[in-house]
Amino acid sequence: MPEGWSAGKSSRMEDTSKFPKSQPGNPGSQYLEDATLPPEPPGKTEPPSPLKPKRYWWKNWVIWAALASLSSGSVAFIAVTMLLKLPSAPNCPAIFWPLASASVRLYCAQVAANKQTAADLLKAIALVQALPDNHPLRLEANRSIEQWSQDVLALADEEFQAGRIEEAIALARKIPQNVPAYESIEAQISQWQSVWSEAEAIYKEVEAQLSEQRWHQAFMAAVRLLNVGNNYWATTKYAELNRLIETTRADANKLAKAQDLANSGGLDNLLKALKLAQSIGASSYIHQKAQDIIPAFGRQMLDLAQAALDRKEADEAIAIANQIPANTGLQAEAQDFVTLAEAWRSAWMNTIPSLEAAILTAQKIGLDRPSYSKAQELIARWQLEIEDVAHLDRARELSQGGTIGDLTAAITEAQLIPETNPRADEARQEIDSWRRQVETIEDRPYLDRAEELALPEDEASLQIAINEASQITRGRALYREAQRKIRRWTGQIERIQDQPYLDQARELASSGNLPAAIAAAQQIQPGRALSGEARAAINDWQGQIQARQNWRQARRIALVGTPDALVEAIRLANRVPANNPLRIDVNAAINQWSRVLLRIAQDRGAYDIPGGIAIAKQIPRSSDAYRVAQEQIATWEQFLNPANFKPASNLQPNN
Repeated sequence: MPEGWSAGKSSRMEDTSKFPKSQPGNPGSQYLEDATLPPEPPGKTEPPSPLKPKRYWWKNWVIWAALASLSSGSVAFIAVTMLLKLPSAPNCPAIFWPLASASVRLYCAQVAANKQTAADLLKAIALVQALPDNHPLRLEANRSIEQWSQDVLALADEEFQAGRIEEAIALARKIPQNVPAYESIEAQISQWQSVWSEAEAIYKEVEAQLSEQRWHQAFMAAVRLLNVGNNYWATTKYAELNRLIETTRADANKLAKAQDLANSGGLDNLLKALKLAQSIGASSYIHQKAQDIIPAFGRQMLDLAQAALDRKEADEAIAIANQIPANTGLQAEAQDFVTLAEAWRSAWMNTIPSLEAAILTAQKIGLDRPSYSKAQELIARWQLEIEDVAHLDRARELSQGGTIGDLTAAITEAQLIPETNPRADEARQEIDSWRRQVETIEDRPYLDRAEELALPEDEASLQIAINEASQITRGRALYREAQRKIRRWTGQIERIQDQPYLDQARELASSGNLPAAIAAAQQIQPGRALSGEARAAINDWQGQIQARQNWRQARRIALVGTPDALVEAIRLANRVPANNPLRIDVNAAINQWSRVLLRIAQDRGAYDIPGGIAIAKQIPRSSDAYRVAQEQIATWEQFLNPANFKPASNLQPNN
């Protein structure tokens, strides 16, 4: 029934004054127990009024309520009943509910329920829930309560599907526990909680996969949200996870690129790597890994700075250290490094004032600083160096005179520096230099005198020069120079002694007596000055002897005249070296023997083509008959196998 009907009063069949309005301070509009209309006081008769028609029994709501309880029991029927009974629809907001009738409650409950809001549906349930269990309209009330409870549950499910599970549960539990469908409500809540827990577990699984950079596994886990049974998780959260996967993958690529840059080395690459790692935001699943790797990049920069300092390039080292970002956790260490680099820059000037300045700079590093211990070590080192520098300066002054006495005094002064002191290596180098100078001054006369003695270049004077230079012993400054001269003079003596043997051998070889020439040259022992020259001559003469033997044997075998004999003769003749004088005769003989082989092959081919081919193939490439032999072989092969014959295309001119 339209709510607007409650405004009409005089046009209805029955006076609505029997429905008491709520009074101030009276909770009549809330969910109270049902109360029937009070009876009229006895003996009191209401005067007739032209505006109020007389009541008739068939219009009494109690009768119709009883009839309604015996009929289908629908709310629509009650509404019709009320239309027949009431002159106007109740003004539901103004009703004093403790005195409201069951039909009024049902009517107002239906009006509220029709609004299909959670508050109105719960209000409708509360209105009719107050009916006694034995009330004639109780069955209909229960049906309505069950429907309205389902409607509330549907609205709660909408909250759940929208991602507001707490609100959904709170709304569902506003349904009274004594309604018939309450067990299904608790089951629905349990299902929501189960779905929500499953979705949250999937979300956490995706997060875990993202942290390990397993993109495919993360995506496959996220897809399961589509079937979890909740629109919010299947749409909003699924889209959120997809965005997370993409952004996390992009951040991982950034981090990988940063690592590659850092691995490439160099300050520019490290700065770029740091910038990339720092660009990964705190909300990224890669953020912690980026934060973990940033200190490593800073450490690499500090290593670069240290390498520059090791090369004594203090300015470059300081410039690198000053660029190390604070978020590497190395800021204090980098600041200390700069301080120590500045101290080193002073110390490298190698003067007492510069060492004192280095100490003052290093003392700026306090006890609470990370490099305090290192600074103290350097301070102790430089304090010792001040003493060492004083000794070295004094020693260098003494050495300036250049005499043996001056140099010896310089050595003595430098030896005051202990082996454990920082400048011990420098002192040792200076001492070695001054000792070499002393040895050179002492030994130079021996070497100069030996040079003079060796000038005549005869065996006796050379031997005297060797004896003089041999007085310079191993380890002395001029020892190597003396040994070089001794080797030269020894070689001159050996040449003087062995040259006659080599001259004699060459004379014998010129006369054709190669065995005697070899015997004469072999008198020169290995390792002597002319032994290499003698060995080369011996090898040449032995080669000539072998060539003659091969040539004689080849000619002897060729006289047999058979194909095999001719082939063997050609093989032996080819052993004669190309630079041997016999080679002219050898080449002529090989051409002649090859022509004989060709004739034999042609004769054999007249009755035995395979045999002729076999002989022709033995003709050497260097002979005049080679090309003719190859053409003959091609002719025979075409005759034997015309279908598969392929003409030879690799024939080359004779060599």
